[in-house]
Amino acid sequence: MTDVRPASVSADGGVLHTLFRSEQGGHEQVVLCQDRASGLKAVIALHSTALGPALGGTRFHAYASEEEAVLDALNLSRGMSYKNALAGLDHGGGKAVIIGDPHLIKTDELLLAYGRFVASLGGRYVTACDVGTYVADMDVVARTNKWTTGRSPENGGAGDSSVLTAFGVFQGMRASAQHLWGDPTLRGRKVGIAGVGKVGHHLVEHLLEDGAEVVITDVRAESVERVRAKHPQVAAVTDTEALIRTEGLDIYAPCALGGALNDGSVPVLTAKVVCGAANNQLAHPGVEKDLADRGILYAPDYVVNAGGVIQVADELHGFDFDRCKAKAAKIFDTTLAIFARAKSDGIPPAAAADRLAEQRMAEGRRG
Repeated sequence: MTDVRPASVSADGGVLHTLFRSEQGGHEQVVLCQDRASGLKAVIALHSTALGPALGGTRFHAYASEEEAVLDALNLSRGMSYKNALAGLDHGGGKAVIIGDPHLIKTDELLLAYGRFVASLGGRYVTACDVGTYVADMDVVARTNKWTTGRSPENGGAGDSSVLTAFGVFQGMRASAQHLWGDPTLRGRKVGIAGVGKVGHHLVEHLLEDGAEVVITDVRAESVERVRAKHPQVAAVTDTEALIRTEGLDIYAPCALGGALNDGSVPVLTAKVVCGAANNQLAHPGVEKDLADRGILYAPDYVVNAGGVIQVADELHGFDFDRCKAKAAKIFDTTLAIFARAKSDGIPPAAAADRLAEQRMAEGRRG
């Protein structure tokens, strides 16, 4: 039997302490999900529904601990509130994580059980794909509820959202170039991409078409080989450490998991701009100031990677690719506005983006 229950406190107060810590942003609801028959263990976190139903993907990952999974769900869902607000969507922020190695435990039975938990929230949470989940998985999840997006076109969905995610990141790079160099083109610029999987390989296409020089790395050798087989002019380095130290790098694009900007990477980063698709790139508060102190322009991740969520939100109303692409193109203007706000207020761009998002969420609550 599937059971839905709120997060409860452990003997040492760990889960409850994590949930209510002020820096986590005061989540509205966290649901721990367990279905013994299928082996499902998952966390669904709803950060805010001030602007509408919480929208955010489902991450499937082999976490080191259940506490780590809860913390990731809290961080990711908070980020979705800010992302959806700045994308102009009538959605709050939510996120789900399924605990375990998707290559080992993912089954239709597990995904169906997860879908029943989504259904139990009665529309307060709308889910989609994320790391470790794909369009085919959302087709399965959707069998048990009507609040699943990221489905295949054959099943009434819009398909792969990584196409518009990459397009939005490219618009963020164009805005960064406009702000820093006075011209919204990447022609002649050297861009390093860490992670050329779902989103990263599409980003390579945009950059090459715009005349950029591209350097890549990925923990999966096959991902690098796929890109270089199609584009032999793309250079590759052994790992992210080598990438961030690459001489002459203009833009660094983290496009894998979060925490790429940390106390180890920021001091040795050669790029003048950071703009990538990964969520939660800042490892901890204060990293944004470290970037600013080094004169590195940071395009906030939740602003520039919003193309995918724009697509899945549109799916709820009858998907139209051209309409979504036009909205994702506005990421260019939003990013420029954030840089302008940061300059006028004398704060890092990440802080400026937060202020703008919080302003919209506050207006939504008053409405």
